Amino acid sequence: MIATDFEKCLDDSLRDLDSKTPQLNYVDPLGYLEFNYLVRHACGVITDSGGITEETTVLGVPCLTLRDNTERPETITIGTNELIGTDPSKLPPALARLMEGQWKKGAIPQKWDGKAAERIVEHLERLLVRT
Repeated sequence: MIATDFEKCLDDSLRDLDSKTPQLNYVDPLGYLEFNYLVRHACGVITDSGGITEETTVLGVPCLTLRDNTERPETITIGTNELIGTDPSKLPPALARLMEGQWKKGAIPQKWDGKAAERIVEHLERLLVRT
């Protein structure tokens, strides 16, 4: 399990938890490729970042988001993300479900196929041909 890149208010608490929980590895912010390598090989990710929920969904890795809302709701409805909220008491039960293998499998949303640029070009061509 990895935890990374939190707002300052969560940062100190999670660092303290890291010293008490050997399964949790708190890491300082990393480069994109290094971070995705860790995510790919993690049993789960704890975050308060909306962007990280996209990577976990695409990689099929469980994600616990310490926020009350998200700008990426498809990571919850389709993906592997779950909003835990800002109440710290909700994290232990969620971690227990994850460690017991009770986490949802999730899927990659339909248009997250790496072909957005192709679709944009096709749409622009159709618009330009019409005029």
